[in-house]
Amino acid sequence: MANIEKVLLLDAVDPKCGEVLQEAGIAVTTRGKLTKEQLIHELTEHDAVVVRSATRITEEALAGGGRLRVIGRAGTGVDNIDVKAATRKGVLVMNTPGGNTLSAAEHTCAMVCALSRFLPQACAALKEGRWDRKTYLGSELHGKTLAIVGLGRIGREVAKRMQAFGMTTIGYDPMIPADVTAGWGVESLSLEALWPRADYITVHTPLLPHTKNLIGEKVFSVCKPGVRVVNVARGGIVDEAALLKALDSGVCGGAALDVFVEEPPTDLTLCKHPKVICTPHLGANTVEAQRRVALEIAQQIVDMSKGRPLTGIVNAPALTNASSEAFKPWIEMAQALGYLANHLSKPADTPALTITLDLYGSEASKMDAFLGSAVLVGLLKGMTQNGINLVNAPLLAQEQGVTLSVKSHPGDLPSVAAAGPDALQVKVTRGLNTHVLIGNAASGQATLYGLDGCVWDSGLTLGRNMLFFSALPTASPLAAIATQLLAERAAVTSLLSSAPTKKEVWHVARTEEAVALPCGIPGTRLMAQVTF
Repeated sequence: MANIEKVLLLDAVDPKCGEVLQEAGIAVTTRGKLTKEQLIHELTEHDAVVVRSATRITEEALAGGGRLRVIGRAGTGVDNIDVKAATRKGVLVMNTPGGNTLSAAEHTCAMVCALSRFLPQACAALKEGRWDRKTYLGSELHGKTLAIVGLGRIGREVAKRMQAFGMTTIGYDPMIPADVTAGWGVESLSLEALWPRADYITVHTPLLPHTKNLIGEKVFSVCKPGVRVVNVARGGIVDEAALLKALDSGVCGGAALDVFVEEPPTDLTLCKHPKVICTPHLGANTVEAQRRVALEIAQQIVDMSKGRPLTGIVNAPALTNASSEAFKPWIEMAQALGYLANHLSKPADTPALTITLDLYGSEASKMDAFLGSAVLVGLLKGMTQNGINLVNAPLLAQEQGVTLSVKSHPGDLPSVAAAGPDALQVKVTRGLNTHVLIGNAASGQATLYGLDGCVWDSGLTLGRNMLFFSALPTASPLAAIATQLLAERAAVTSLLSSAPTKKEVWHVARTEEAVALPCGIPGTRLMAQVTF
């Protein structure tokens, strides 16, 4: 559960967004266009911000720190948000990928129809007093082939609608098996096989390094003469210079563009081309879509504040269920094990750490998506200047030279029966030093059951101030530990020992306040002093 008390609404987000938030007891601030300085200030004063596409949330905008925890995008694309900078700051980025699906699909279909019959050009000519039927001789869509690049929600809806016109639909999506697309009436092809068959091409992918300028000179060179291109996705997927060249040469018979590399475009050469139909990024610009995405992003923020499962997480999708109250004790358990593991792993010749997290039991295995991040949160506490949370822990761990692997096991942990049917085992290695910690949270509290082969049958609750001593199994240092702590005027609340192994036994003292022992205790090694 996240404490979301105050949300900033920008870019004229539909008022329904604010209404839903206020009904949930969350305060709302609505602002118009902000300067860079104003935006930085406002972000420090709010727990969440909701934007459409106009406001750019940059690394500089996030540098002010403050209380910001969530950036909500009322829409799909997040290219106006520096997702990596948000992740580094531990700020969750959420979008509403399904909210504008129908509007974007309908706009795409309208563009295809308009291309086939020169509707905008013919309309403009008639308004200028020209009755010009010959110039605007169109062509039927029936029997033509539509190539759809990207068969997600929007691509599928486009296919369904254009099939009603009698078009053959072919497509490319590396994430969706061919037998699945066949069920939608779409033949799945490689890109190389797709281009030569297309009469019309429409793209429905995000703008990524491998999709930038996806349709360029090389693609036009293998397409049918007169192929027509539609882009209602993101500017930059179609190479604008190559498109202009193809239009001029006749290689491309027409283009319908709703998005551009620069928005609004300052160079209108492409927009003014007689074979181009253009609209000012209207794909999701319907009353229904704007209301739908506003409601969805508001509900996602409310769900986060209430500890419900989340949807639309962009930069940490593994956290979809992490906000559930039922998982909170396990997250705290994993963090505590990571924190203790870091204290036990004294600096070695190499600062690099290797972590292996094993999850045992059916319940613990359900949490494999986020318990690894929770271990990293505990491990990195104090190791970096950035605030650590489940969002940024994997990125910051990577930068610190920490590697993590997570494995799930449906059965019980065989070595420590006392840990119960569900348990976490954390193995941390730094240089030549390795420690293995075992715990669970079945009681609702972080409880340690095993450390380097030594076991506490009744468990050791992790919390407050604890000192971990290692000793030979033949030693009896409890009296010496208690005496030394009392000499430091430490109020000892408990002193517990593990069952011994042939090699060692662990003794753990818990004190009311943190205490620093000035010297060693005969027969023991002080391995860690931890304040949880």
